[in-house]
Amino acid sequence: MFPLSPARTRREPSQWRDLVWTLVRTDFKTRYHGTIGGFLWALLKPLSMFLVLLAVFSYVFASTPQYKLDLIIGLFLYEFFQESTKTGLLSLRAKGYLLTKARFPSWVLVVSSASNAVITLGLFSMVLVVFLAISGRAPSPAMLGLFVVYQAHFLAIVTGFSLAASVLFMRYRDLNQVWEVITQAGFFVAPIIYPIGVLPERLHILLYLWPPTPIVLFSRSVLVDGHAPSALAHLLLTLEASAILAVGALIYRWRAPRVAEEL
Repeated sequence: MFPLSPARTRREPSQWRDLVWTLVRTDFKTRYHGTIGGFLWALLKPLSMFLVLLAVFSYVFASTPQYKLDLIIGLFLYEFFQESTKTGLLSLRAKGYLLTKARFPSWVLVVSSASNAVITLGLFSMVLVVFLAISGRAPSPAMLGLFVVYQAHFLAIVTGFSLAASVLFMRYRDLNQVWEVITQAGFFVAPIIYPIGVLPERLHILLYLWPPTPIVLFSRSVLVDGHAPSALAHLLLTLEASAILAVGALIYRWRAPRVAEEL
């Protein structure tokens, strides 16, 4: 978007990393600025929410302990998807003024926008793993490794959505409301509050087309069941995540030159 000299171009990767880190730190500090607990709130939010959900669903579903864990995992993962795509969609509109103050690629604002959601997801994952270990159901290192891989795929999916939505929102302001409706409806498309087995098998492929679905199901499988999905399932997940990221990047590249005019 901005012309750079050859010398400046050679330093771009390091500068971008420094800028991303600065934006992440700024967002994190801004979120907890002026609060007494400060950083502790970042730890207490996923911990308290996990304990509350566990207590509530332990009472409601006392006879099916696996269901409550499946539900908690699904709720947190979908919350990450909703929050990160929402902030990604609004990222250029909210921080576009920075583009007039410094020379850097505008996609940096989009990529860094999900930092708070990523931190919360990471903290929740640690709380969940600790709980599973204490309850005698600790996942194996291989299963934990697969869970990390799934979250990397999830981040790629979120980034693809955010890249496309951020530049389209600059032109189509109704997209914010449209995406909110889609994610609310998508909560019931993804098998979060119901097991996917209650639906006819012919419909499963339609559910898997909604990106959070395979992430939620695969994460449950490795963390709760201790069972890894098939190689074909992993391949399809990688293809889906790669396609979403690629399409998002292409839409962003197409619309990015107009961002400055639409701010």
